[in-house]
Amino acid sequence: MLWLYLHFPNLLLDHIRRSQDAIGALAIVDSAGQGVVQACPTARDLGISPGMRLKTALGLAPDINIMRADTNQEAWLLENQARWLYHYAAHITLAPPDGLWAEVSSLQKLYGGLPAIWQTVEQALTERQLTAWVAIGHTPMAARLLAHTGKGECKADKGHILTALGNLPLLAAGFDKKSCTRLQRLGLNTLGEVFALPTAELARRLSPELLVIVQKIQGTRADPKAPWQPPHTFRQRADFIQEVEYSQGLMFSLRRILAELEEDLCWRQQDTDTLLLALQHRHEEPTRLRIRTTGPEHRAEVFQKLIQLKLDKQPLRAPVIGLVLAVKRFTGREAPGGQDLLGENQDLNEAWHTLISRLQARLGEQALKQLAPRDDHRPECAWSASEVQKSSKRQASTSAQLPHRPLWLLKGPRPLPQTPVAWHSGPERISGGWWDGQRVHRDYYIAQLPGGELAWVFRDVHDGWFIHGWFG
Repeated sequence: MLWLYLHFPNLLLDHIRRSQDAIGALAIVDSAGQGVVQACPTARDLGISPGMRLKTALGLAPDINIMRADTNQEAWLLENQARWLYHYAAHITLAPPDGLWAEVSSLQKLYGGLPAIWQTVEQALTERQLTAWVAIGHTPMAARLLAHTGKGECKADKGHILTALGNLPLLAAGFDKKSCTRLQRLGLNTLGEVFALPTAELARRLSPELLVIVQKIQGTRADPKAPWQPPHTFRQRADFIQEVEYSQGLMFSLRRILAELEEDLCWRQQDTDTLLLALQHRHEEPTRLRIRTTGPEHRAEVFQKLIQLKLDKQPLRAPVIGLVLAVKRFTGREAPGGQDLLGENQDLNEAWHTLISRLQARLGEQALKQLAPRDDHRPECAWSASEVQKSSKRQASTSAQLPHRPLWLLKGPRPLPQTPVAWHSGPERISGGWWDGQRVHRDYYIAQLPGGELAWVFRDVHDGWFIHGWFG
C-alpha cells in the first residue's frame, strides 16, 4: 500500500495571503506572541526567519504585519485542505496540526499511474496558492517523515524509500533528545543504522514507544488510518490583516471563495439557493447577511453579483477584519434540457431565476410580487398578488384552452361611451359571486370602438354596457 502525505509548513500564512491582496511583509507568531513561526517571502528578504524572537524581527522590520497563531483556526484550515483533497482521493486522514494522508495505491489505475496522481495534486496546490511538501511512502509514517524533511519523491519502490529514510538523522525521525543522546553514545546517528540492528537488539535498546515508531516506519507493525468524511456543509473564511472599510475591498477574497463554492457544488452535482455571509468587526457584533436566489444555483458569477448588490444596498457599518461564507442547504441538480444539436442551451427558466434574484437583492425580497390565478370566474377576483414563488420546472402552457383575456384590465368597469363598430367574439357569459354577496351576471364581447381600440366589453343584465379591459 502506498500513502501520499502533504505537509503544510505555512498553513496560516498562506490563508492570510490568499484573503487579502498586497499586504506587505507578514509574520505569524506563536500563541504566546514571543517567537516567529512562519514568515512570508517579503519578510524573509528582510532577514526574518522562523524561530526568531519577535523583538528581533521588529528590530529588522518595524512595520511588519503580525498575526498570532490560533490552534482552533489551524484545525479549521487543515480540515479545509482535506475538503479539496477529498475531490481527488477517497481515503483521507488528518494529521494535525499541519498534515494530511491520502491512500493512493487504489488510485493508480484511475489516474493512469503514480506520476499522474503527483501532478494532479501539485496542480491543485498551485491553483490554491498553497505551500506544501509532498512525499510518497510505503507506510503512513514513512511518507510523513519524508514530507517533513522536504525529501519526498514520486517513487513507489520500497527499497528506494527505505534508503531515503535511512539517511535521516534521529531527531528528524521523531526520536526525542534523550533517546537520541542514548543511541548516539552507541554510535547510532541515522535512522538507517537503527534499521540495521537485529530485531532482538532493537527491542532491547529502544523504549517500547520508540520501537513502535520504528516498526510503523518499516511497515512491520500495522498502522491503520481511519478515513475522514467531509461534513455536508460548505464553510469558508477570510481573515484580513488590514481592516477593510469599503465593500469593494471584500470582493477580492469573495471571488476566490465563490469559485471554490462553485467547484464544490459541481463536484457534489448539487445546487443551493441560500448563502450565509457574516462580516466580522473588531468591536461590534458581526453583520449577518442572507443571500437568496429564486431557484437552484451553482455559478460563482451569479452569487458574486447578488452579494455585490446586497452590499451596495447595505454599506458597511464598521471596518471588517474577516468574513465567513457558509452554505447549509443543498438541492439536487436537474439534468439540463432543451439543448440543440450543438449542445447549446437556452434555459429561460434559469434566466428568469437570475433576473428575479438580482431584483430582490437590489430592491428587497418583499418588493416584488407575483400574479397568481384564483378559482373565481369574476375577472376582478380571478387573480391575486403574492410573493414570488420558487419553481423548479416550467409549467406547460394551457393558453390555447382558455378564452381570450386582455392584458390591461381596468381597476373597475366603466360605462361604454359609444357604440362599437365591429364585434369579434362573444357572448361569453360569466355569472357568479353569490357566495360573498357580490354577484355578477354578465355577457362579455371583444369589440372594436370607433377610434380603432379593441376593448373587452360586457353587458350587465341590470345596468347596461361597460368596458372592463383593453387589448394591445
